[in-house]
Amino acid sequence: MNILSRLSLALGCGAFSLVALAAPAGAADAPAPVQAYTVQHADAAGSYTIDPDHSSVQFSIGHAGVALVDGAFTRLSGSFHFDPRDPKADKADITVQVDSVTTYLPARDKMVAGAGFLDAAKYPTMHFVGTRYVPHGPRGGVLHGELTLHGVTRPVSFRVRLIGAGDVPSLPKPWGGYLSGFVADGVIDRTQFGIDTYSAGIGHKIHVRVALESVRNPS
Repeated sequence: MNILSRLSLALGCGAFSLVALAAPAGAADAPAPVQAYTVQHADAAGSYTIDPDHSSVQFSIGHAGVALVDGAFTRLSGSFHFDPRDPKADKADITVQVDSVTTYLPARDKMVAGAGFLDAAKYPTMHFVGTRYVPHGPRGGVLHGELTLHGVTRPVSFRVRLIGAGDVPSLPKPWGGYLSGFVADGVIDRTQFGIDTYSAGIGHKIHVRVALESVRNPS
């Protein structure tokens, strides 16, 4: 073999090596396909216990006339009954621990939970009891009820939306089972509950979103 033939063979082997390195892995080494996320649409009717680990009360309030401050209450408990075929039987009973408030700034959290605002030491919980549900189709409606906050009870309403429902056996205990998820949105006026500190600098209207994941009770 002359020198030109040897050079050609060497170049060819080198090119083959580069192609092999750049080539995609074989089917056996390919990553598993990403599974699709699907919303469950099974029958949501039933009585439920709220899963506190996957539920929260979120809020947003105006600050200084220029911005919004967001926060949440992270500890809640309760139960509800939902049946779109018999809305007169629907009910809800939810309790929120006031000292679980977070605005993502510890110094502000202490102030919000303090005597000037929510006064968690004197009023450790807020309590909502649903009194009437008005369906707007099979997957949502308006829930009317009574909210006790800061020692004052007043009527409030929430727009309720069903996210999904169905059997979820894949979650480990204490989660899993037949689950449902709802989101409820509403607005309350803090001054109507006797919370009027910094009324010129902090908004009166509080936008509230309650996100619930719940486990259906055995029938």
